[in-house]
Amino acid sequence: MDIKEFFTQSTGKWFSQRTNHHLNPPHLEAGKTDLWIDTLPTSDPDVIKLCEQHKIDPSTASFGVRVKWDAKIGPNEIKQTGTTLLIPIPNPENPKTGQILQQSAGIGDYNLGNDQALTITLKNPSFSVEERIWFESPNLRLRTSTVNHSNGSSVASFCSEIRMGGAPAK
Repeated sequence: MDIKEFFTQSTGKWFSQRTNHHLNPPHLEAGKTDLWIDTLPTSDPDVIKLCEQHKIDPSTASFGVRVKWDAKIGPNEIKQTGTTLLIPIPNPENPKTGQILQQSAGIGDYNLGNDQALTITLKNPSFSVEERIWFESPNLRLRTSTVNHSNGSSVASFCSEIRMGGAPAK
């Protein structure tokens, strides 16, 4: 599997259950999210714009990924909605690794391991994130992440995601 196959397998509508473990101060938080994941061609204006913002030649990107979410988090089910754009820029010498542009977080790195798990790391002055995503089956994705904020707070998360529609199961 390469990075394009990974995200193509991720397309569709997903239902996600998340548990957040806030480490400082310690407390737990649960939530539910509807996710929509779509791949975009490199000719998409948003893909071109994000590449140009980071001074990356859009021809080095193989595609873009739009992620939209509608979440209810915590005991009061606080609503969170949003969208982001991801653009993998494969390393020409090893396409299982490369840079990844994210609309709101900047430039990070990705590594698609031999176990078919995708690890994404992003760092900016405000926070650092490491996220690992893998498929247990074509319609079940799992994600873990750690977020460390510059103010000293940290969050570790686990998500299970079930495909609700969209791309057919393989």
